[in-house]
Amino acid sequence: MIDDATARWHRYLAGELPGGLDELLADDVVFYSPVVHTPQRGRAVTTQYLEAAARTLAGGGFRYTKQVLSEDTAVLEFETSVAGRYVNGVDIIRCDGAGRIVEFRVMVRPLQGIQAVHEQMGRLLAAGG
Repeated sequence: MIDDATARWHRYLAGELPGGLDELLADDVVFYSPVVHTPQRGRAVTTQYLEAAARTLAGGGFRYTKQVLSEDTAVLEFETSVAGRYVNGVDIIRCDGAGRIVEFRVMVRPLQGIQAVHEQMGRLLAAGG
């Protein structure tokens, strides 16, 4: 199932997933942000975060550099730049038996990169997405 969920995630990022995140995320998905302490629960809030992250990270040449899949979990390493700062991170995605994402965890480095991501995403989320 993780193979299918990961393939659909890549299609979403490419703008080629007809159902968008509604098709991909479980109703009770949990999102772990690299800058917000508490887990964000539910499809609606997770969608807000993932859409803001996609817009924040896409402009700087976002690309996945590694992918490791095992049972129900994928670890996808990425690189990009935000506001001229290098950003390196991982998306850790876990899916259920139906291939829907139930957990999405993001980790980002270095400090200047995470600060740039935090500032840009904060502006997007404050503006309503």
